[in-house]
Amino acid sequence: MEKRGANYLGNCPFHNEKTPSFTVSPSKEIYKCFGCGKSGNTISFVMEHEKYSYVEALKWLANKYGIEVEESFVSEEQKEQYQTADSLFIINSFAEKFFIDQLFKTEEGRDIGLSYFKERGFREGVIEKFRLGYSPESRTAFTDEALSQQYNRDLLLKTGLIAERNGNLQDNYRGRVIFPIHNNSGKVIGFGARILKTNDKAPKYINTPENELYVKSKILYGSYFARAAIDKADECLLVEGYTDVVSLHQAGIENVVASGGTSLTIDQLRLVRKYTNNLTIIYDGDSAGVKAALRGLDLALEEGLNVKLVLIPDGEDPDSYVNKVGASAFVEFVNQHKKILSCSSWSCL
Repeated sequence: MEKRGANYLGNCPFHNEKTPSFTVSPSKEIYKCFGCGKSGNTISFVMEHEKYSYVEALKWLANKYGIEVEESFVSEEQKEQYQTADSLFIINSFAEKFFIDQLFKTEEGRDIGLSYFKERGFREGVIEKFRLGYSPESRTAFTDEALSQQYNRDLLLKTGLIAERNGNLQDNYRGRVIFPIHNNSGKVIGFGARILKTNDKAPKYINTPENELYVKSKILYGSYFARAAIDKADECLLVEGYTDVVSLHQAGIENVVASGGTSLTIDQLRLVRKYTNNLTIIYDGDSAGVKAALRGLDLALEEGLNVKLVLIPDGEDPDSYVNKVGASAFVEFVNQHKKILSCSSWSCL
């Protein structure tokens, strides 16, 4: 923003504009956009921009500026849950940095993890943006490092980062590339770990077990990175997988989140509705993709969302298709193939 007299002037964060019309008055502690009409104070700005409740906005501001907020009428059980959640955040942040360092600073990470990402077409900029990482093949690389830093054994097990087998602690994500999962304020609440070797017995992805931070039904991967773009576009694109989100972001299509391949839930849909009433589901064109798109669709319609469906050509997914045709052609395809869904029409697809 540029200083104009006693105030500041810049582009509005709430709508697309070329001529700056967003004014901030430090002395009055208010903002006003003369383009879209939005106005308010510090707290209302955080509420609008981050889609927080009043209480969440107060907590966010207090945390940002190191102000301790003392909550009244909190039970001992709630206090214990908050303390556990804080500890899990700290461990997850440590783990995220560990996996990033393994990816970029070790020979194994560069040869295996970074090579895999680059084979997928990911450039280093988007890898760094999503803070992707790598967990080495060693059975105890992360476990040993975490315990040496005196992180609590039981909390480490609760995060799912380590597991106990035959009485021994060992890394749970070894030999996998790591996708950190962030909440709406950018804190790491869990991880998705993708296997790289061909192994019929091992699952392709391992995800964090549910705990005080990670509740699968309430998470949309990429929402932290997409929230501003969804707000501006007034549309949320929903895909299935982590790599779909990363590839579309790299192509400049940022109003996109992933369901993780699960049926849509009420909590996920309400998270979308914080930003927009317009939901476009973009899934694979095979029969499994169609079924995945339609599961939970009645919930979306009941939540009052305007739902459209786009099926990517058979044999492709959003990740592969955007890399194949490019960003402009992908956007054109989506716009041309949107099918409006309603309670009377979706079951006929």
